Amino acid sequence: MLQEEWNFIDTGAHSAIINMAIDEKLLTWHSEGKIPPTLRFYRWSNPSLSIGHFQNIEKTLDLSGIKKHNCQLVRRLTGGSAVLHDDELTYSLVVSEKHPAIPTTVRDAYFTLSKGIVQGYKHLGIQVEYAEPRRRIGLDQTAVCFEKVAYYEMVVDGKKISGNAQTRIKDVLLQHGSIPMSMNEQLLFDLFQFPTEEVRHHKRADFFHKATSINRYTNKIHRYVLLKEAFYHGFEAGLGVTFQPFQLTKEHWEEVLHLAHHKYATESWNTNKR
Repeated sequence: MLQEEWNFIDTGAHSAIINMAIDEKLLTWHSEGKIPPTLRFYRWSNPSLSIGHFQNIEKTLDLSGIKKHNCQLVRRLTGGSAVLHDDELTYSLVVSEKHPAIPTTVRDAYFTLSKGIVQGYKHLGIQVEYAEPRRRIGLDQTAVCFEKVAYYEMVVDGKKISGNAQTRIKDVLLQHGSIPMSMNEQLLFDLFQFPTEEVRHHKRADFFHKATSINRYTNKIHRYVLLKEAFYHGFEAGLGVTFQPFQLTKEHWEEVLHLAHHKYATESWNTNKR
């Protein structure tokens, strides 16, 4: 990428509806020319399940399990399968589709923007590779994001270690993703429907061989501040940019809260069949 200054903001831990509202508002503000391309880091105040924009929750989610674990539920702007956000660093990027370094195809744009993630893992001593899955028709459908890899997501020793999703709205590309420090498989598989408990147990056991996390792979306990530093410098190197600090103003927060409560907190948005 061209050497230029982008915004960087760490918004800390918030509810699922606030987190999704901030991502959408960053996209809108960039589209309106109010902010430059922006990288955001954030966390979740409670375990949260974000579902893909077109995902049918009636056929996939176990709402009793979500209630049992007091798990927040929110629908994303981006597509893909459901992601459990818990002990992780989450990032989002907004950049114009017309930016000279952004490819026109979704797959190539993933490759370009994910260079920052590759470099971030390198700072942690983890050598990840880009996934290039061979699609098996009829056999790779799953409601659980980390059960399968998409093109140019990160894998290590054949296991998925991060997940990403992307959309393009108002001539702006939004990509956000999950970089888990640890994963709670018991919680994750309590949130989905399975025909029997035996199938649930089998799928949970099989998941161990499909996905991993930073702590499990390195056999070390990592803290958020370490991941933040590693991936901050990773995105700088991978994207070839420098970051300037950015903070949300009172007016920004008013817009975020309005969107959160009038869209992302509503049943019509989160449960409506699309």
